[in-house]
Amino acid sequence: MTIRVVIADDQPAVRDALRVTLDGEPDIEVVGEAADGAEAVHQALWRRPDVVVLDLRMPYVDGISAIRQLAGMDAPPGMLALTTFDTDEYLFGALQSGASGFLLKDSDPELLLEAVRALHRGHGLVDPQVTTRLIHRFASLSPASPAEAQQRLTARELEVLRHLAHGLSNAQMARALTIEEGTVKNHVASLLRKLGLPTRVRAVIYAYEHGLAPRRSDT
Repeated sequence: MTIRVVIADDQPAVRDALRVTLDGEPDIEVVGEAADGAEAVHQALWRRPDVVVLDLRMPYVDGISAIRQLAGMDAPPGMLALTTFDTDEYLFGALQSGASGFLLKDSDPELLLEAVRALHRGHGLVDPQVTTRLIHRFASLSPASPAEAQQRLTARELEVLRHLAHGLSNAQMARALTIEEGTVKNHVASLLRKLGLPTRVRAVIYAYEHGLAPRRSDT
């Protein structure tokens, strides 16, 4: 199955580079381009892509506002935020607005391809350069009550959620819990469904917001 992608960036050279990278793959097709956030939303409504890759700093409607609008669509696409600016404002604003992935523009092109494919599978991907800060930021929050998750999830699903919050892969969770990797995938899918969360990235945020991951020191 071909992954349909819309790309949005106000710089033509950046759009050209993204299109060359993505269209060069046999399983990915760029079906639309946009130079601002409003056009990105229009293209997504018209083209119905699987993934939208968009810059966060664009004229008229910025990337975060566009992500928020796209998240309100019926069957919204996976949204991958790109930025040159490695700041908390952009990182957390994009993820909390509904993005499933976040990459810096100087990331390796292979990471871009990995992210697009991950989002198409319903997963999320955050640039390794900012993952530690993401975890520390949410670990510092005053958590809400974990009661909702404890009522909705099984004991095993809660374990899986806590491991997700610390960035473990399916294979690592399988080893830690002494279960099959396929069973881990089933638990992840189940907890996302029960909590109404679209991606693993949102599950990490949820876990820290609700005090379901042990606090870590920033030292």
